[in-house]
Amino acid sequence: MNTVRMGLIGAGGWGSMHARTYAGMPGAELHGVADADPARAKALADKHGARAYASTDALLTDPDIDAVAVVTPDFAHDEVLLAAARAGKHILAEKPLAMTVGACERIVTAAEESGVMLMVDFHARWSPPLYKAWEAIREGEIGAPRHVYYRLNDRIFVPTEMLPWAGRTTVLWFVGSHAIDTVRWLIGDEVARVYAVSRRGLLQGRGIDTPDYYQSMLEFRSGATAVIENSWILPNSMPNIVDVKCEIVGDEGALYVDQSHNRALEKYTGTTGSYPDVFVMPSIYGAQCGFAADSIRHFVDRVREGQKPMISGYDGLMVTKVICAIEESIRTKQPVDLD
Repeated sequence: MNTVRMGLIGAGGWGSMHARTYAGMPGAELHGVADADPARAKALADKHGARAYASTDALLTDPDIDAVAVVTPDFAHDEVLLAAARAGKHILAEKPLAMTVGACERIVTAAEESGVMLMVDFHARWSPPLYKAWEAIREGEIGAPRHVYYRLNDRIFVPTEMLPWAGRTTVLWFVGSHAIDTVRWLIGDEVARVYAVSRRGLLQGRGIDTPDYYQSMLEFRSGATAVIENSWILPNSMPNIVDVKCEIVGDEGALYVDQSHNRALEKYTGTTGSYPDVFVMPSIYGAQCGFAADSIRHFVDRVREGQKPMISGYDGLMVTKVICAIEESIRTKQPVDLD
């Protein structure tokens, strides 16, 4: 396949980043856009010379579309992904794959039965600092990983201003899904047991019914452990919207990653100080760059080559299993074993 004709479902901020990536990538074409808001779909489609569809069904029944990117809110994946698989479209799903284990299993099965590729966009695997850490672990430079600390937090701007649907998800689904997959990938193993706590109050006081933060302990089959922190109540005075830190201790060494406050670039104006994004999704000479775009390019390249992506629907299923176990642990105040 010389050119992959992409259909984009979801025309919000992250969907716009997808559109810019396809527009600047040889071998990809943004063919069409659908969104719950038809006017937003038309605006994004017009900007990139694509077609706007009146509905998701109309996009999925277009035989000219080879693959779709599903960039809808966390809670709105299930039916769209099932319909895309049954329509025979290759699928790039934004995380989480779905918010129940049963839905994930149905989606994975539907993709297998239709013979289409299914990739979940866990783009942290393309982060240069995290990739170099993963590479060092694979090459045995720190020995076997023993314990990991991973922090992936957001400013309170995210649930109160950026996401109108924050009350229909949690920070665990929104960014914790990335954190869980990243730790699975770094350690190279599956989670055997979880124990977790979360607290509510601050966001509820602002009319948003969702937990403020989660702190989760993961035990892996190998005996390695990980502590994951996911919060979205950091003060808006923080220089970054996202706060990312990771440390990996092995039996022969250690790795430390600062992906958000590394001071690769500091900017101070008369009123504010910030550390502009130079890794995730910077724009350089008008082109979409960064590792968030690299994962999208990987999917398109694999569709063009007829090869399986490095991330599968199975990875999305396993992350959802871990999150559901974390929620069960919080309800029961007990450790929860995974199958």
